[in-house]
Amino acid sequence: MPRQQQPAARSSRRRSYDQFCATARSLDLVGDRWTLLIVRELLAGARRYTDLHADLPGVSTDVLASRLKDMEHSGLVTRRRLPPPAAASVYELTDRGRGLLPVLSALAEWGAPALTERRPTDAVRAHWFALPLLRALDGLTHAGVVEVHLDEGEFHVRAGGGGAVAGGAGGAGGVEDLPTAYGDGPAPRADARIALDIEACLALGRGELTLTQAVEDGRVEVSGEGPLAAEIRGG
Repeated sequence: MPRQQQPAARSSRRRSYDQFCATARSLDLVGDRWTLLIVRELLAGARRYTDLHADLPGVSTDVLASRLKDMEHSGLVTRRRLPPPAAASVYELTDRGRGLLPVLSALAEWGAPALTERRPTDAVRAHWFALPLLRALDGLTHAGVVEVHLDEGEFHVRAGGGGAVAGGAGGAGGVEDLPTAYGDGPAPRADARIALDIEACLALGRGELTLTQAVEDGRVEVSGEGPLAAEIRGG
C-alpha cells in the first residue's frame, strides 16, 4: 500500500504578501479584517478585552483574541495589568500603533461619502465620529480639549494647534489628559463643549460645512469659557 502522506505542518507565521514593498509590508501587519478597527478603538486609550468586544459588534471572541495576539507580536499593542482594586488587564497602543492615526483619519475622510444613510443593521458608537470631526477642529489656532455631545453619546477630542490629526503634542487646558487624539465619554477637563447631530458632524468631516458656518447656522452649539471656546464661537 502506498505510504500515507502526512499533512503539512501549519506554519505559525502569519500570511504575507511576500513583496518587498512598504505598502505590502503594512498590509502584512494591519490588513487582516478587524485589525484597523481595533486600532480605532485603542486610539481612544487603553481598553479591557470586554470593552473592545462590546464596541466591535460582529467580531467573535476567537477572532478578537487572535488579532490582539498578532498585534502584540507585531509591536502595535501592549498588554498591562491594572493595579488593585481593578485587577484587570488592558490593551493599549504602542508608539508605532499610535502612528496609525493619520492612516485611520485618511480612511475616514475617504469613506465619509459612503455614509449617506444608516442601514438598519448598522451599529453606532459616539466616539466613531471623532475621526471625521478631527480635521474640522484641527485648523483652530488655540489648542485644547473639546467635549462633543451627540444624541448617541459623548466623546472628547484634542483640537487645535494643527496637531489633532497628526497626534502632535498637546497645548493648553486638558490636552495632556488625552493619551492620543480622542477619548470615549466626557472629558476629565474640557476647554470647550459642542453639541451637534451626526449629520452636521459628517458634513464637517466631509468638508461640506465649515465650523464657522455650522456655528452661525445653529447646527453646532458651543459652551465654555476661554480662548478655544471663543474661537469656535467665531469670537
